[in-house]
Amino acid sequence: MKVILREEVPHLGNPGAIVNVKPGYARNYLIPQELAAPATSRNIKMMEHQIRVIQRQIDTAKAETNQVKARLAELSVTVAKPAGENEKLFGSVTTRDIEEALAKDAVKVDRRRILIEEPIKALGVYTVNLKLHGGEAAPFKLWVVKQ
Repeated sequence: MKVILREEVPHLGNPGAIVNVKPGYARNYLIPQELAAPATSRNIKMMEHQIRVIQRQIDTAKAETNQVKARLAELSVTVAKPAGENEKLFGSVTTRDIEEALAKDAVKVDRRRILIEEPIKALGVYTVNLKLHGGEAAPFKLWVVKQ
């Protein structure tokens, strides 16, 4: 019996795959658990349509990612913090500080997507990464200056 997988099934396939399984396995496990649907012409057309819609969404997200990446590459963000002797900060620069500085430059990002490798506790120039769609990272320059 041919079925279309709705979810990933171990040792069988990924979502959208049309696989041939024994009728009992399909009737008693895959279809009741909503892991698969019978491979009728209607279901195949619906799945193809869903795949096209998802592909369009992925393409749109990639285009937005490339725009943000290009914008961040030419962007330089400045954060002013109080500092003491030897250019050491009182505290550290947090992702919230970076988020607010980016918002001033009209770039709205979620602070959970900002990746800081080490705590920033001194004045200077740092490279900070922003996690984008698809696991990509966009680096940008962060200037930490004395307030």
